[in-house]
Amino acid sequence: MTDFQHDALNYQCPEDAFKDRIILVTGAGAGIGRTAALTLAKHGATVILLGRTPEKLEKVYDEIKANGGPEPAMAPVNLAVARPEDYLELAGLFDKEFGRLDGILHNASILGDITPLDRYGTGTWDSVMQVNVNSAFYLTQAMLPLLRASEDARLLFTSSSVGRKGRAFWGAYAVSKAATENLAQVLAEELENTSPIRVNTLNPGGTRTDMRALAYPGEDPQTLKTPADIMAPYLYLLGPASKDVNGQSIDAQPK
Repeated sequence: MTDFQHDALNYQCPEDAFKDRIILVTGAGAGIGRTAALTLAKHGATVILLGRTPEKLEKVYDEIKANGGPEPAMAPVNLAVARPEDYLELAGLFDKEFGRLDGILHNASILGDITPLDRYGTGTWDSVMQVNVNSAFYLTQAMLPLLRASEDARLLFTSSSVGRKGRAFWGAYAVSKAATENLAQVLAEELENTSPIRVNTLNPGGTRTDMRALAYPGEDPQTLKTPADIMAPYLYLLGPASKDVNGQSIDAQPK
């Protein structure tokens, strides 16, 4: 286990570690994204909730406010159909409202089909790559000026074990996560000596989410950690404690 891995897993986040930090979370309406948004707000972050379903975002918004967190913002965006110019428009809105971003958690993903590649539907393949890879690239590209405006910014991409080593039947999801790893590595090297942005990937591992239930329908969800159980490495990699961590691939649940 690397020092970075150890530090991430054992991180005890100070109560106000994210005070005055502005963090964009994609897929914030449910699962890990929802829990991450709530947890970041609990530690003082102003969270921008990006997701496809306004009703889900509103519930997270209301919960953050009820818990006494800083007032969040909502960005209803369907990553499956959003265009590059849509992200540029969004960046303009964030610039007017906040003037900078201190972090982005790229959490939103779709699973696609668990099936052999010779049976893989072209429409499903395109949708998975669009949501998991293309949207992350275009969103990041549009937001880089806002991240550069921060004194200490983070880009955290969500990976998977099948993105680090391909596995039969995982199709577009595995390929998209391998692309995510490479995208993060390229960005980490390009930004390392030219900006205050640190770029890393985090594999959450088997977690009690709707996506996991789709992938493993026969699995007992009670045997899995909840999103709340794995928040320490998210807080570590999105916050000030990881200022010297760049270009790393970390597991939230190492074997």
